[in-house]
Amino acid sequence: MTTLPRGFHRIRLNLARSKEHPEGSSRHGYEFVAPLDSEGLIDQEAWKAHRGVCKVRRFWAGEADMHGLLVRKAGGARGATWTFDYDPGATDDDEAGFRFGEHAFRIGDYVSIRDEDGVMQTFVVTSTDAV
Repeated sequence: MTTLPRGFHRIRLNLARSKEHPEGSSRHGYEFVAPLDSEGLIDQEAWKAHRGVCKVRRFWAGEADMHGLLVRKAGGARGATWTFDYDPGATDDDEAGFRFGEHAFRIGDYVSIRDEDGVMQTFVVTSTDAV
């Protein structure tokens, strides 16, 4: 088992309130491991050094869990986009975090993710446990 430096967290995102889920849903979301700096932002240098441990699990009621990695890809608003990549050999399965590089991951904050079909959904950060 790899020993990680300080700053790595298991982040849980639950589906926020929406038309289909007026109360939100703890049965739809993501859990992923990422290094966070003191302000709660993804630490790109720590990610580069330990990218293989930055795993994601997508859980969606009624569907099998999907497992992949947190990946930083060229392109996007600030020159790069953080994605959840479930198959390194394909690009049509990636789910992109909206401004993940600029967004602090703090409990109660909202983040958006564009799924593989191009649909943007909002999630709430429900935990950021140190690993």
